[in-house]
Amino acid sequence: MTVYGVHASHEQLHPSDLLAAVVKAERLGFTAAMSSDHFSPWSSRQGHSAFAWSWLGAALQATDLPFGVVNAPGQRYHPAIIAQAISTLGAMFPGRFWAALGSGEASNEHITGDPWPRKDVRNARLLECVEVIRALFAGEEVSHHGLVTVDRARLWTRPEVEPALVGAAVSVETARWCASWADGLITVGAPVEHLRRMIDAYRDAGGRGPINLQIHLSWADSEEEAEAIALDQWRSNVFSPPVCWDLDMTDHFDVVSERVGIDQVREVVNVSADLGQHTAWLAEYAALGVDGIYLHHVGQDLDPFLDAFGAKVLPQLDVTRAPEARSHHEKPEQPNAPGGRPPGENLGRGPE
Repeated sequence: MTVYGVHASHEQLHPSDLLAAVVKAERLGFTAAMSSDHFSPWSSRQGHSAFAWSWLGAALQATDLPFGVVNAPGQRYHPAIIAQAISTLGAMFPGRFWAALGSGEASNEHITGDPWPRKDVRNARLLECVEVIRALFAGEEVSHHGLVTVDRARLWTRPEVEPALVGAAVSVETARWCASWADGLITVGAPVEHLRRMIDAYRDAGGRGPINLQIHLSWADSEEEAEAIALDQWRSNVFSPPVCWDLDMTDHFDVVSERVGIDQVREVVNVSADLGQHTAWLAEYAALGVDGIYLHHVGQDLDPFLDAFGAKVLPQLDVTRAPEARSHHEKPEQPNAPGGRPPGENLGRGPE
C-alpha cells in the first residue's frame, strides 16, 4: 500500500490558499502532505514565496495529516535554528513531521551575501549540518567549527519522537551518498528505470527507511489547457544542474526559459487531460515499491485538480495512511520512520 499525498508549492500560491488546499485534500482522501521551502520563486509568473515554517505550524494544526518539508541548512539557515524548528514541530505534533535535507540552490541562498560554494563543498556542509542537528536532537550541548560554526548550542525543548531526517536526491550517486546518513529518501519523478537505479543504489548502500517520490503533473479538462498550464508555470523548472543550482535571480530563470517548449516541459511534468493516464503513471511509480507519492499539480488553481483526483484517481489506487514520521535514531522499541531526463537536483524542480 502506498501513501498518496499532496505537495504545497509556496512559490505558486498565497499561503492562505495553500492552507485551504491541504485541508480540502485531506477531506478528499489524500493522506499526507509535503511543503517546499524557498525564498523566491523560479518565475515571476509563479509570484509567491511565503515562509514555510510559519505555514507548517498552521497546516499541522488545521489537519491531521503528516507533513514534510524540504530544507537546505548551512547558509540561509543555521543548522541549530533548523534543529530548533524541527524539534518544536515534532514536540507539538508527535510523529507527524519530517524534514528532507538538501544542499540548496543559489536562488535562495545568495540573499546572505556569502559566496556560493561548489557542489562538493555544499555536500560536505550539509553533512556537518546533519551531524549538528542529530547531536542537538540527542540533548547535547554542541560546539562545532568547520564549514558551519556552532557555539555551545543546546535544545531545551525536544520531541519525544525524534523526527526523521530524510535525504533529498535525484542522481544515483547522491542517493548512494544519502544512505550513509538519512532516515529515508525522497526524489522526484523521472523515467522509471532511472528511479529503479536510484532506489537500488540507496538500498544496496544500506539505506534505511521509506522511499518517497514527488511527482509534478498538469491536468485540465482539455489537453491544450493542461499543456498551457504546464508551460506557463513550469518552463523555468526544466534545467539540469548546474544551471538550476547556480542561477541567482528569478528574472534569470525567466530569460533562459523564454524559448522552452512543451516537449521539454513534458520531460519533467506528467501532462495529460486523461485521468486514466495519470492513474496509470502513478500505478507505475507505485510498482517500484515506493512508500509514498506526493502529487504536485503545477497549476495555481488547485480545486479542479483536487476534486478530480480525489473522486476519480485515488479510488483506483491502493491508498493508505502515512505512518508516523519517526527517525531511525530512536530507541529500538519505537517504530520505523515513514515516509525523459532526470530533472535538476532540488525539490520543487527535484531534490537538492
